[in-house]
Amino acid sequence: MSEQQVKKPKRPMSKSLIMVRQQLADLYTEAGEAKARGEKIGWAASIFPQEICETLGLVVLYPENHSAGIAARHQADPFLQRAEGELEYNNDICSYAKINLSYIDTRNLEANNMPLPDFMLIANNICNQVTKWYENIGKRYNVPVYMLDMSFNHQNFVTDSRLKYIRAQMDDIIASLEKLTGKKFDQDRFREVMEISAENKDLWIKANELMANSPAPLNGFELFNYMSAMVCCRGKRSTTEIMKQLIAEIEEHIAKGDSTYPGEQKYRIFWEGIACWPHFSHNFKVMKRLGMNIVATAYVRAWALDYVPGDLDSLIKAYTFTPSNNTPVETLVERRSRDLLKFKCDGMIYHLNRSCKVMAMQQSEIQRRLTEMTGIPYVSFDGDQSDFRNYSEAQFETRMEAFCEIMDQHKAVRDAK
Repeated sequence: MSEQQVKKPKRPMSKSLIMVRQQLADLYTEAGEAKARGEKIGWAASIFPQEICETLGLVVLYPENHSAGIAARHQADPFLQRAEGELEYNNDICSYAKINLSYIDTRNLEANNMPLPDFMLIANNICNQVTKWYENIGKRYNVPVYMLDMSFNHQNFVTDSRLKYIRAQMDDIIASLEKLTGKKFDQDRFREVMEISAENKDLWIKANELMANSPAPLNGFELFNYMSAMVCCRGKRSTTEIMKQLIAEIEEHIAKGDSTYPGEQKYRIFWEGIACWPHFSHNFKVMKRLGMNIVATAYVRAWALDYVPGDLDSLIKAYTFTPSNNTPVETLVERRSRDLLKFKCDGMIYHLNRSCKVMAMQQSEIQRRLTEMTGIPYVSFDGDQSDFRNYSEAQFETRMEAFCEIMDQHKAVRDAK
């Protein structure tokens, strides 16, 4: 065997990532054990106020995260086929929903199975389709569904009338969950959970912002692997320990001047949109070959909700004015323009996600405005968050190669000034 054929040994999994995987496995184990004891367990949309359930001591699982995991493990096909065939769901609806609506009838995987929920929690601050998704499950299985209607913010702040509207809904949901589960909502515990969540938010932002260093200390795709901690366990001390360990690892790379990115970082990239989970590996391999590293993304930071612990109105405002789909385009552009400069980005990649229609529709206007404001070039590719059929490897490769040429031209013009 020639020297060129000798494969490099794989880098061992970091301690922080081992901790994330164990935390998620423990959550599913805890849910199964609670269900077996006769306790009520729930399913929730990704940006429903987790502080409520954590305060009540309820075990809650997240179907969006679960569907993403199925897609990343390349197990989605039978669920998608059954959803569109036997269950007659349209091909155009969210692929997370199709996987989950099919999975719920069998609930049988090699890992991380979700028990049937006793209640479901919706907040439409990131997606409206989740409303019908959860309603269908509620109807089929006679499960109560509790919803927070988060009105769209046409201004860059939450109005007093909107705050009162959502506060009334939240108070009603807390009372309903107390009645359903027999557990009491404790204000002291609520403050404690908010404090833990706020600390985890600060740590998660710090981990992300350390990517502004050059070279970036991580392969940027790795940050997607930590999202389950912030989506599913944002109010838990175990997440605090994970984030502290992650930051320690990142700071060690910075001190050594090295990175987990396996190669020369020629281009610093802002990634816009949800990960293309079924083709995560292909995305990375192509970008690695071209020297493109993700240093910033709006999506992984969407769960860094900023509020004052102990102040329920502050919490409501944070959940209503989410960093993704429930804010005006002007605010989204302003946030991204700051990040493009802070992280010294050479270009932006937009994942035109077939499943997430709202996000994809926003992107065309956002990328136009950002390029006008900053002059930083962009490229888009067609894909899907969990439906492997909506992606072309050849298209991705061709567009990334051409994009590198565009970024080189932009750098040459910039450096000549």
